[in-house]
Amino acid sequence: MPAYAYQGVSAKGRPIRGVATAENVGALKANLKREGVFLTSVNETNANSGAAAAAAGGGRGREVDFSGLFDRVNPKMVAGTTRLLGTLLHAGVTLPESLKAMTDQVESQRLKSILSDIAVRVNEGSSFADSVARYPKVFPQLYVNMVRAGEASGALETVLFRLSEFLEKQIEIQGRVSKALMYPIVLSVLGAIIVAVLMISIVPKITGMFADMQAELPWNTKLLIFMSDFMAGYWWLILLAIAGFIVGFRKWRATAGGRWVGDATLLGLPVVGELIRKIAIARFARTLATLLASGVQLLGALDIVRTLLGNAVLEKVVSEARDNIREGEGIAIALKRSKQFPPLVTHMIAVGERSGQLEQMLIDLSDAYDRETNQAIDKFTTLLEPLAIVVMGGAVGFVIYSIMGPIMMITEMAGKT
Repeated sequence: MPAYAYQGVSAKGRPIRGVATAENVGALKANLKREGVFLTSVNETNANSGAAAAAAGGGRGREVDFSGLFDRVNPKMVAGTTRLLGTLLHAGVTLPESLKAMTDQVESQRLKSILSDIAVRVNEGSSFADSVARYPKVFPQLYVNMVRAGEASGALETVLFRLSEFLEKQIEIQGRVSKALMYPIVLSVLGAIIVAVLMISIVPKITGMFADMQAELPWNTKLLIFMSDFMAGYWWLILLAIAGFIVGFRKWRATAGGRWVGDATLLGLPVVGELIRKIAIARFARTLATLLASGVQLLGALDIVRTLLGNAVLEKVVSEARDNIREGEGIAIALKRSKQFPPLVTHMIAVGERSGQLEQMLIDLSDAYDRETNQAIDKFTTLLEPLAIVVMGGAVGFVIYSIMGPIMMITEMAGKT
């Protein structure tokens, strides 16, 4: 029997939300009507349309819930739900009961629909891993494989705790990077707006005086007048050129060659390349340790880790390492040969392989590189913020200098006469 997430209005006009099972939408409406609830929208909880409106029975019109367009399941929701689900299982609650409790707990209608569908499928005999695998945009391959390994080993609650810790750590790192970039980005946008307003609105009014006086202007003032006239007359062309460049660049980056060249260039940049490498290594070590501790085999774990690095060059290194391991070689040797991983990383992995404590060594390595990442983010922010101020100040200073220079020159000429 399918499950539906619905919204309705009570007899007193109060909005009501919930999830219920019924043979079809018509039966659901009849059931809710007997309870004094008038249905306004309904979403069938299937794999393809968790927020799509379903057709009413008897040829009635289709009702669409537009709020679903803005209801997104973010990683923070998934991490919190995973931790709570692990807590319920650890307390002895069965998986179907835990999923039902989670469905009633979450506020997001989209996530409620997904959890309700997963609960129904688990009740019908499907595995938890197969059920969550139907929603790859919410539960990535890493999540599915770890859950599958946890079910196979009988330690699902332990795996869920590890998963939640891993997801929370990734969210924390992404938050630090976003926070570090926020101030320079806002500063750059404000600077661009200020310069654009000066060039389009203010500069033409002031430079018009220079044309009337027919004075010989310095090269920087001539350049400023040309740029101001061009921006005022062809601002639409500039916007089209910027939009075309962005679209073309994104299409180029989507190709295999463009992604390789772009990622290799980023790794070679000072400060930025160091930050990208440290974030990738921390993610590599923590993800691999989490997968191995959850019972996933090394080759399968490397396949998953490779897709999470976010850099084509490092992905190729891990892919080659996986192929070499199939031939009996150690992971440390394969990574060392690439020269993309620092000697400390390959040395610690080699020690872990020899001692049989690879998982713990990877955890220690990820903790160390998390600290290194935080330091690299602080260093990046320290350099980026003054750089943005210098660029913005330089642009504004050029405009002011190009205007004030001729004014002072004309003032001096007027004083001599």
